[in-house]
Amino acid sequence: MSKNFEFVRLVGNERRVGPTLASVSRHWVQKQEKFLFISPHDDDIVFGAGLTILAALRSKVPVHVAIVTDGAMGYCSLQEKETVSAIRRRETFAAYKALGVPAANIHWLGFPDCQLAYFQGRRPARPGDPAQSHGYTGLQHSFTELLRRLRPKQIFLPTSADLHPDHRLVHQEMLISCFHAAGKIWPELGPPLPPPYLHECAIYCNFPAPPTLRIHAPDATMRTKLRAMAHFGSQKQAGSIMNIIERSGPFEYLRAIEFSLYNPLPYRELFDEPPKLNFLK
Repeated sequence: MSKNFEFVRLVGNERRVGPTLASVSRHWVQKQEKFLFISPHDDDIVFGAGLTILAALRSKVPVHVAIVTDGAMGYCSLQEKETVSAIRRRETFAAYKALGVPAANIHWLGFPDCQLAYFQGRRPARPGDPAQSHGYTGLQHSFTELLRRLRPKQIFLPTSADLHPDHRLVHQEMLISCFHAAGKIWPELGPPLPPPYLHECAIYCNFPAPPTLRIHAPDATMRTKLRAMAHFGSQKQAGSIMNIIERSGPFEYLRAIEFSLYNPLPYRELFDEPPKLNFLK
């Protein structure tokens, strides 16, 4: 039985092992650390990164959670069809309270569930559009504004290979929003911030490439995560995911997302004519 946290990070051929996130991290500055977890639906990050949240809070790192959609398509009975958003909101506060995340650190963006394709990018808001500010709406608008306001050091979001379209769109739009937030575009949304470090977690599907961090949590911490997950009683379609997580034990995996701007220099040699060798001289 596990009584202590163990973190294992893979960096190239190096294997780093330590008792805290800081001990295996490359760029940890305690006074500057702030984590932002991006959850397409209210339950996603509890399932995919509940142990990570608990580890961060144990290290005194401020944790914020942004919930992108209203969860309105998550009803599993006709009786809840019109009220499921309110039900899920109550479940969310209870679940994150169980993890120790303050209610004030839960940020509701309010985009319509299963309709994120209509809100890619940024556009002038029309009457009735959700998530309006400064006369605009859209995922990139809301994400950029959120990043500049919270100024997180590290961001955690669903993997790009996830089955759910909402999860994939959130991944895609957050990455370009990090680029926007670090630049000078849209100054009314706040001052630029240093680019945060990005990590993806698996929720419905496996990673597109092997993960780079393993978290092995104490058994008591795993029980806390399971109690938090249990608060989402309305989400009966997630029962199989819950069962897999419980059977898999007190482990979570994350994958670092490497981001770099285009640089043409590495491609130059591909097109150069190779030198002619004359072995007869």
